[in-house]
Amino acid sequence: MEEKRATWLELFYDLVYVAAIATATHVLLHTHHGVIPFEYASKFVLMFIPIWWAWVGQTMFINRFFEDAVHQRLFVIGQMVFVLIMTASLNVDFDDYYYSFLIGYLGLRVMTVLQYTMVNRRIQDPAARFLGTYLWIGIGVSALSLFFDGSFRYVVLYLGIIIDLVVPIIGRKRLAMTPIHLGYLLERFGLLTIIVLGESIISILAVLEPQDGDIRSISFSILAFIVLIAIWWQYFDNIEKKVDKEAVGTGQIILYGHLFIWMSLSVLASMMKLMYLGELNERFEVIVTFGAVLVYFLSTTLVFHNHRFPESRLHWGYFVFFVALILLFTGIHLIVLVSPLVIMIELAIFFAVYAKLTTT
Repeated sequence: MEEKRATWLELFYDLVYVAAIATATHVLLHTHHGVIPFEYASKFVLMFIPIWWAWVGQTMFINRFFEDAVHQRLFVIGQMVFVLIMTASLNVDFDDYYYSFLIGYLGLRVMTVLQYTMVNRRIQDPAARFLGTYLWIGIGVSALSLFFDGSFRYVVLYLGIIIDLVVPIIGRKRLAMTPIHLGYLLERFGLLTIIVLGESIISILAVLEPQDGDIRSISFSILAFIVLIAIWWQYFDNIEKKVDKEAVGTGQIILYGHLFIWMSLSVLASMMKLMYLGELNERFEVIVTFGAVLVYFLSTTLVFHNHRFPESRLHWGYFVFFVALILLFTGIHLIVLVSPLVIMIELAIFFAVYAKLTTT
């Protein structure tokens, strides 16, 4: 299969999406009585999933069919306009900005499906024909949310998104007839991941204002950096050294798994900021922080295990060890309350060990 590389336009496209992810994540920084209210946590999810799915939809099209032609560039640039509309609509008062958010999301999905339709007319491809036909169903259902008010419009919106999510799974055999470039797909997901990590570093450092002799701020800064660099080490060493980039398939485990990878990274970055600010109930911060670590571990394990070289696949004992370690940290600190610095040390230890044992 011909090797493909990310274009400069794709990198620019990713930056616009990272701004959307950062804006959605900011919702998690609103606390009340030491916890993140369920209303805000649910709004984070409601915002995040459409952002992720819109990015995935265009990225999968680019992987299979993008030729860097002028008309395709214009489609990508047009999508960036809709991303900006959607990003401008992300707010704690999400209900007030719902219609502009929906316009942004539907605009993104329509432009992606139109590209599949155009490709199928030109080359009669089974994957393009399938996606260009059946993805309209989810778009149509989501569009019906315009006619409803209150919570029910979210039900309709997400019913359409669920249909959208299921369509590629149902059509897996047809999509396999036009296999993805696995190495290129991992590069695209890796590029967005490293930008998300970079944004996390910036957002965490933004609240750290060490004064002369402020050992707590300095220690927290160092530990936060160790956590993020260990995450980087584990993730990208697996991509570079352990994954069979020549494998043929649809890449569905990669794209669905990264929803949970990116959401857990966003939650983890938010929790580190809130722990430093001292705005959380101790038990709440333990449950949510180590819960995010568990989700990250499970999702990265799933994504990489299924694409590793057979000789590089991890023994089930590694899985048991890491889950037990997370549960141990969680259980101890639900009984014995400790300072956020101790939790940060444990996060640094966990991710350093995770990187070491899964990349060597």
